[in-house]
Amino acid sequence: MVNMKVIKAKNAIMTLVIIAFLIMIIIKIILVIKDKLENISFIPVIEDTIIATNGNSLKEFKSMDRDNIEEILSSELQMSKYIVSNNEEKEEIASENTTNNQDKGNENEVITSTVKEAQTGLTTEVVSGGNINSKYTNEYNGVKIKNESKYELTQEMLTPSIELDDKKDVIIYHTHTCESYTPSPGFEYTQTGNYRTTDLNFSVVRVGRELKNNLTNYGFNVIHDETYHDYPAYSGSYNRSLVSVKNDLATNPNTQIVIDLHRDAVGEGGSYAPTVKIGDEYVAQIMFVIGTDGGGLTHSEWVQNLKFAVKIVEKGNELYPGLFKPIMVRNSRYNQHVAKAATIMEIGATGNTMDQCLNSMKYLSKVMDEALNK
Repeated sequence: MVNMKVIKAKNAIMTLVIIAFLIMIIIKIILVIKDKLENISFIPVIEDTIIATNGNSLKEFKSMDRDNIEEILSSELQMSKYIVSNNEEKEEIASENTTNNQDKGNENEVITSTVKEAQTGLTTEVVSGGNINSKYTNEYNGVKIKNESKYELTQEMLTPSIELDDKKDVIIYHTHTCESYTPSPGFEYTQTGNYRTTDLNFSVVRVGRELKNNLTNYGFNVIHDETYHDYPAYSGSYNRSLVSVKNDLATNPNTQIVIDLHRDAVGEGGSYAPTVKIGDEYVAQIMFVIGTDGGGLTHSEWVQNLKFAVKIVEKGNELYPGLFKPIMVRNSRYNQHVAKAATIMEIGATGNTMDQCLNSMKYLSKVMDEALNK
């Protein structure tokens, strides 16, 4: 009888010890979690957001330029917050903008009929730009390239020996449709985010229209896709724009020149305004961004894309030195696998004004015509 009591006592003590041990483990876990929550970094959230935004894998994201991620994402979060709190109002705005865009379409046709060819032989001078994106790792005949990809770029890769079967058909679209610029007289607008607007008359879409007008004047056949890809949701923009450009190519299968027109997201505070003075005009600088398969996504055309960019910039340096910034080469694909001459062109930055960017399209069109058709 005594032995049974001893056994039961021992079992009870063992049970208490186990319970106490489990309680200690739970407390320890709670403390660890609390500590991590207090010190949690915003970077993982940023990473997840950027990955979803670009439709890239984590492996590809890790290779991307992360110098201004916090600053860039801040602007996108502002837009998202605005969208959530003003969804109904913004649907009305979008509807009104559609009507306005249709009303202003005739104005754009008038502009097309009065486009004047850019002059050459003008004095050019870089007047603003700072040191952002000015460094480079490679050079070919005066064309500077900043290589941020995992590949070593050879001279053969940079030689602009690209041959296009179709040099006249062009598709222009905008992954980040709502990107906009610093308001200026005649180009004041209501922002729906940090340097963003759903009004296509004041976003990069307006710049795309100007490019179309000028290219058409040189005999190019241009499809300009004005579809929203970053509104009402910014995340997944590249996935949505890929659908659009594939549809455009399905109806225009011979097109090889595909331009995703952006403005530079660097310097979201509005202080960065890369500008060149051509003659008497102030003109936003242009930067090509070329993707590769360095992030793990299939992209067999990237060297051809790069050769196309080098070809255009080489001619640009001849006609208007300073119009183009160094070409950026990165691991991310940016949907450029869709065509032989697919690129991102970033026109100016947040500090530039719309009129500077419209001026830029006049000279870009001249450069493209000279590079491809002369």
